[in-house]
Amino acid sequence: MALALLLFGGGLVFDESRTIVKLWPYEIIGIFVLVIFSFVYQFEKKEFSTKQLTLIAMLSGISAVLRIPFSNFQGIQPCTTLIICSGLVYGPIAGFFVGALTPFVSNFFLGHGPWTPLQMIGWGLPGLAAGYLGKKDINFKFIIVFAVAWGFLYGWIMNIWHFAFFVKPHTFETFVRTYVLSIGWDVSHAFGNGLFMAIIGERTIKILTRYKKRFTIERM
Repeated sequence: MALALLLFGGGLVFDESRTIVKLWPYEIIGIFVLVIFSFVYQFEKKEFSTKQLTLIAMLSGISAVLRIPFSNFQGIQPCTTLIICSGLVYGPIAGFFVGALTPFVSNFFLGHGPWTPLQMIGWGLPGLAAGYLGKKDINFKFIIVFAVAWGFLYGWIMNIWHFAFFVKPHTFETFVRTYVLSIGWDVSHAFGNGLFMAIIGERTIKILTRYKKRFTIERM
């Protein structure tokens, strides 16, 4: 992630020949794919019971299915709520994979493309961050604000892909315009996240916590 931002900033400011800029689409896809594989490696190292793995797969499937009918509502969808709740209850690695698998699975119906790795990161990171929040005693209102914030952050991550592939020429001015023009979609996404979290978030956390207790094997 840091390398992708460095290439962006360095290419815009210092690369007069635009060599780095011309390769941005390939660099970005490559970097984000490597990030995903690093999380796969961490997932392999983590000890999950068979029941927990089954539950993570089920949550990913539910999140993917929920995304499909809401795909025409300009970012308003319940997926982020389920992803964040999964991270809060099951931890950062599980939360990341529920998020990352959501676009990977749903895009078999909505369409795969070079945007898929960035979508996987954009939805995986709120699950990851929520996993660390779950270790602290926090107010539910903060979780709603957290969900709203990720509505904007997801859009900003996806703007990187849009700017690299579709915006010409690659200048600082067009970069800023890309982000300004996405404000409407980002606000809609953030509003949807906050709305769904406020309506179903607390109940979802309770349900997932109950299943976690049922599936956790306590070693005496």
